[in-house]
Amino acid sequence: MTSQSAQGYTPTAKILHWTVVALLIVQFILGWTMPHIGRNTQPEILINTHFSIGMVILLVAAVRWIWRLRQGEVEAPKDTPVWQATIARVVHWLLYLLILVVPLLGWINASWRGFPVIMFGIEFPKLIGTRAPGWGWTGDVHGLLANYAMLILVGLHVAAGLWHFVVQKDGVLQRMLPDRWVR
Repeated sequence: MTSQSAQGYTPTAKILHWTVVALLIVQFILGWTMPHIGRNTQPEILINTHFSIGMVILLVAAVRWIWRLRQGEVEAPKDTPVWQATIARVVHWLLYLLILVVPLLGWINASWRGFPVIMFGIEFPKLIGTRAPGWGWTGDVHGLLANYAMLILVGLHVAAGLWHFVVQKDGVLQRMLPDRWVR
């Protein structure tokens, strides 16, 4: 595994990052505005769109994981305290984990409910049988991880970026911004 320089992220890493950010914003809006999914709920446009965006997030996240593993981590600036670098690394990896686990749990729960998971016309296979014993919890955990764990970690990530930009003025945030924004 190679290590990227402290200068910044590759253009591919930036595109993948900001694509996930945009998709997550759309996904949270859909998740909060779609109807509650209960025993008799039938998927309609908001629920199906939520499924589609979830599958796109899952695919982009998989590409992002592969890219990150092949490129290595971007080094922290030389004067970054070890505790800050460690927390940043942990938060990043937890976010990577959640952008894979949350959509997978949603897909499992959709399968459990008997809902087809279709991404813009492409139907994905069910991961488990409809009402398979022992899998009813997946929807609740999907919601808890998305609405609490993900939002807390995203909040920490954004707060840290703003802290580096406003207080530290060390260029950490600018490393992930599109080049045309930094000039």
